[in-house]
Amino acid sequence: MTPARHGFATRSSWSATSSERVPKTLTIVGLGGSLASNSKSRAALQTALEGAARAGAATRLLDIRRLDLPMYNPDDDDEPSEAAASLIESCYAADGLLWSSPMYQGTISGALKNALDWLHLLGDRDPPFLHDKVIGLISAAGGTQGLQAINTMEFAVRALRGWAVPYVVPVAAAARVFDHAGQIRDQAVELQLKTLGEEVVRVAGRFAADASLHRQAECADAVERVATAA
Repeated sequence: MTPARHGFATRSSWSATSSERVPKTLTIVGLGGSLASNSKSRAALQTALEGAARAGAATRLLDIRRLDLPMYNPDDDDEPSEAAASLIESCYAADGLLWSSPMYQGTISGALKNALDWLHLLGDRDPPFLHDKVIGLISAAGGTQGLQAINTMEFAVRALRGWAVPYVVPVAAAARVFDHAGQIRDQAVELQLKTLGEEVVRVAGRFAADASLHRQAECADAVERVATAA
């Protein structure tokens, strides 16, 4: 994990233990990239994580290429691989996440979708899945239609019971934004990505500091009422 950068105040929430209130540094996990050695979506994700670190959060990058996840198979739910277990536990422990995907054929990459499929194993936790996790969304497209990948990720956020930050960053014409070494060349896009990282920290801090926002019981009751009405 990356500690807060020198010179910036640490963004903390407060966790109560007995009568004490102890500051807690937020952890933001970035998940994404692609299997390509020079991944524009990974470079975008790293830039957003820099913004989160600048806002005082501890950060961790889960690089799809380095994770080398096996294909998700429901028959293997009881024995996830070491890579899958690391993915699952890191995402569940995070206060907020950043997801980034290239856009392939109008949607997210198969590699990222496979990673999200592994999070199905969080269904038996309490709270389940990514309940009340704040998630920022990024896409990197060769053309101008990056929002299609963003929309796909937003559906997955809802299914996993998380909260997507309204501010999203679809990076269009990514080959012009990043050079061959993955360095960003467009200052406007760099600002957008870092702002997204900062926004995830800001909102995650609000969620973590206010226990009343974690309404798992209310959500369960609402599901039951809807099922009864149907």
